[in-house]
Amino acid sequence: MELQAFRATLNDDHPPAGWPPTLAALWWDAKGDWARAHGLVDELATRDGMAVHAYLHRKEGAQSNADYWYARAGRQFHRPTLDAEWEALVEGLA
Repeated sequence: MELQAFRATLNDDHPPAGWPPTLAALWWDAKGDWARAHGLVDELATRDGMAVHAYLHRKEGAQSNADYWYARAGRQFHRPTLDAEWEALVEGLA
């Protein structure tokens, strides 16, 4: 799925059925529901889940918590801006 197609789904009330929790979390985050997004990845013990979890804590302003999850993910999804990181995550997971 392209980023533009992902963004088009944001007009809906819920993410498309069958999406993995990581993409659904990014969808809810884009809709402004951080808590719901976090709930989808909080217990998700996958590298992708931990990368989204790190991004969400960075967005929350909890940098030390974000750093912990970045290290657990073993990836460098961290981008200069939150928007750039969100886009990189969507593009990498879609």
